[in-house]
Amino acid sequence: AEARAQTHSQTLAASDAVYGAAFNRAGLLRVNALDELFTAAETLGRLGTFPGHRLAILSNGGGIGRLAVDQLPALGGTLAALSPATIEQLDRALPQGWSRDNPVDIVVDAGGERYAAAVEALLADEANDALLVVNVPTAFTSSAEAAQALTRTLGLRSRQLRDKPVFAVWLGNDEQATATLNTARVPTYPSEAEAVRGFQHLVRYRQAQVALMETPPSLPADFVVDVAAARALVEAALDNGQQWLDPVATHALLQAYGIPSLAVMVARDAHEAMDLAQPLLERGATVAVKVFSPDIPHKSDVDGVRLNLGTLQAVHMAATSIMQRARELRPEARIEGVLLQQTLVRPKARELIAGIADDPVFGPVLVFGRGGIAVEVIDDKTLALPPLDLRLAHEVIGRTRVSRILKAYGDVPAADERAVALVLVKLAQLAADIPEIRGLDLNPLLADRDGVMALDARIAIAPVRRLHKGRGHPRFAIFPYPTEWERSIDLSDGGKAFVRPVRPEDDALFRAFFARVSDDDLRLRFFQSVKHFSHEFIARLTQLDYARSIALVAIDPRSGDMLGAVRLHADADYDRGEYGILIRSDLKGHGIGWKLMQIMIEYAGWQGLNMVEGQVLRENSTMLAMCRTLGFKVKPDPDDPTLMNVTLPVQPLETA
Repeated sequence: AEARAQTHSQTLAASDAVYGAAFNRAGLLRVNALDELFTAAETLGRLGTFPGHRLAILSNGGGIGRLAVDQLPALGGTLAALSPATIEQLDRALPQGWSRDNPVDIVVDAGGERYAAAVEALLADEANDALLVVNVPTAFTSSAEAAQALTRTLGLRSRQLRDKPVFAVWLGNDEQATATLNTARVPTYPSEAEAVRGFQHLVRYRQAQVALMETPPSLPADFVVDVAAARALVEAALDNGQQWLDPVATHALLQAYGIPSLAVMVARDAHEAMDLAQPLLERGATVAVKVFSPDIPHKSDVDGVRLNLGTLQAVHMAATSIMQRARELRPEARIEGVLLQQTLVRPKARELIAGIADDPVFGPVLVFGRGGIAVEVIDDKTLALPPLDLRLAHEVIGRTRVSRILKAYGDVPAADERAVALVLVKLAQLAADIPEIRGLDLNPLLADRDGVMALDARIAIAPVRRLHKGRGHPRFAIFPYPTEWERSIDLSDGGKAFVRPVRPEDDALFRAFFARVSDDDLRLRFFQSVKHFSHEFIARLTQLDYARSIALVAIDPRSGDMLGAVRLHADADYDRGEYGILIRSDLKGHGIGWKLMQIMIEYAGWQGLNMVEGQVLRENSTMLAMCRTLGFKVKPDPDDPTLMNVTLPVQPLETA
């Protein structure tokens, strides 16, 4: 009974898959075996990271080179092409029978000189990002000599070219060759498969790290949800002792979050089903009839669905047989009637599933994949921890096999993937706003070029039990955007500003802001001259772990321009927080800094910190005066005469 009561999303969200989603969100590289762990450690420890995914392969044996190529697709790798200039250079250095393609076969009798020439050409080729060098022991040449030629060539290259990763496979266990390569910090592997896997560790690690720093796209302006309406539906159901929202309330809740779903009507018996179906049939539509029972989560388990019914007699027969069949197969279940929906005709739509599962460790988990009645058998799914933005949502979609058929094929137009991604973002927001939602299925969620539509939906609810101590969402593993800290403030000049927490998509906002801050004000804030604001620099300011850091920006409500920002970062013990503040240079004296400091101090108390502290340049008299007025203690830094340390005890707040 417990298994039947689960949503499909809950069944798909196995514990190991949830941990995988957590590792992926944190930018971690996951390995699945002990030997793979050592391979990853060898590769990352010696090579770090690199910006590319195209592999060139060099070998003195064509067969082993081909085996390496065969490993690439299975591991998600890309075989590099050889540029015409490189082929021309290799033509001059290699014998007439060489492969003239990647993998580069330099022929079985290749000695050190031939290895050096080929390595030099491939390192200089911008069409590849990394090089795998393989040596097969032969009676014609020395493996140790080939290793020496490789390390000597690497040592002669410029630093820029040396930064291109080089992997080595020296078959035959030649200890002298291995020692030579290890001395030059060239990672070595026992086989071509292990080397390719090491290369892919670098690629995946780089992709994960880049993804963490990417600026997500902004949500559409019409991304508006009615939290109050949705919460009222859930609270009413909980007050009635329900564990599941009824179908009508489920449809209303999805509508409150702008998630397209097919309207549903409830008929208690076959005669009422006919009455409800008649207006639809008179308009020329057909009707779907489904069993309605809080104890039967998966209607197909009891043959509880009839589609494309075009007459009142067919509706009556379907309702009668569905209820009778359900009572026979599930005599203990409460059969409360049937559900009626207009049959939706979208013949080229793909069936998807999108939902929310509940994990005992990580809390709400988003589920996406191939939908339909065989969803658990097909098991094409991926998981993600909320909150999500559109970039993360597209990444989630791309990790499934079903994402391939969202693209155009044959006479089937491409589905609106952005509409699918937006559903995932809205589900993440729903999980953030209403933690009482403990499970949700949209299955099937139809997707085609016209958008998405949920044909069937089911929502499990339960009272909230906090998973962790502290403020913020009681069940999220990742602290969501703290909406409660959005507010309007009055400035001393009579103007107004809107204060909100910083968002990951604020990259452009910060760039425009810094353009209007003087060099001297930047020096006073960052304690050094700042001339260039790289994407990585701004990403560190905008992409925060809200559980540990907060940055509050003041926005002009008329122009949307950023006026100033204050940030607070808690220490590991969550006892003290260090602050920093910067106001646009042409807006000093308007009270922006004062208001931001007050809100920051209030936030520190709300988070339970005991102390706010900071360092201020001794010459920054304006900041020091503000700190004294706000009650900070100001003392010289014992280690640096140019700095002053400021500290303020904070009283915890019960509410924000």
